[in-house]
Amino acid sequence: MRLLRTPDDRFADLPDFDFPDLYADLDNPLSGIVRVGYVEAGPADGPVVLLLHGEPTWSFLYRSMLPVLAEAGIRAIAPDLVGFGRSDKPVEVGDHSYAQHVEWMRAFAFDALDLRDVTLVGQDWGGLIGLRLVAEHPDRFAGVVAANTGLPTGEEGMPAAWWAFHDAVQKAPVLDVARFVQSGCRTRKLSEAERVAYDAPFPNEMYKAGPRAMPGLVPTSANDPASAANKAAWQTLRQLDIPFLCAFGDSDPITAAMKPLLADAVPGAAGRAHTDIADAGHFLQEDAGEELARVVADFVRSR
Repeated sequence: MRLLRTPDDRFADLPDFDFPDLYADLDNPLSGIVRVGYVEAGPADGPVVLLLHGEPTWSFLYRSMLPVLAEAGIRAIAPDLVGFGRSDKPVEVGDHSYAQHVEWMRAFAFDALDLRDVTLVGQDWGGLIGLRLVAEHPDRFAGVVAANTGLPTGEEGMPAAWWAFHDAVQKAPVLDVARFVQSGCRTRKLSEAERVAYDAPFPNEMYKAGPRAMPGLVPTSANDPASAANKAAWQTLRQLDIPFLCAFGDSDPITAAMKPLLADAVPGAAGRAHTDIADAGHFLQEDAGEELARVVADFVRSR
């Protein structure tokens, strides 16, 4: 598998993102050595929160949340999915699969960092990957915050807004990552520097196999390669009495239908005051990052 690595100077002087650059090397018999970039904030002995981003963003998405979580005494860790951010980038779209992304994040969290008693915060693909990790390794997790995400099996049907995004990614000769992020915000207008930051991981189209691949990896039919594993994950989640909170933006047309499914299915979600964050779109970390961070901190403290 051929990998690209974004030059470091692409990440210089990013706004409100002065966290130290951290890296973990993952050794996989199929993909070889793959470097994962990540940032973290907060005390090393604090309760661990794993912040997983989605498509087409990277850990920059969590820049306003990390200081709030750190101030609350939480060790907040935000990795970049392989193909995104500072992480290595497979050149071919076919090098990406749902199962491989789950394995990469498993190896990062459990082999490289040996994280335990983790609270997952998963948004978009961060939830699709993270909820699989929770179901397959429940002993590693202490809680879950699902934020504008779900666990599709191919049987539910996807909303029109998602199909529009799926088709736009497939058809675009040049993938404008920053424009897609802006379109997923409800109230926040990204500054030019922030738009540059979202484009930073991708010097040219060769680096964008990850963002190109991810929409096609979402199960949209019952015979999708990931459908069986996601169905098995649902079976586990329906029996898992782990503290579980849904914190969704109230203006996300892509994931809104997933909130009641998760809240009703997971035993650890019963009786909780699940959160609707006002005027927050798909990228609620942009629209209301500090508010979401306070929700996460309160959830961690209340367990």
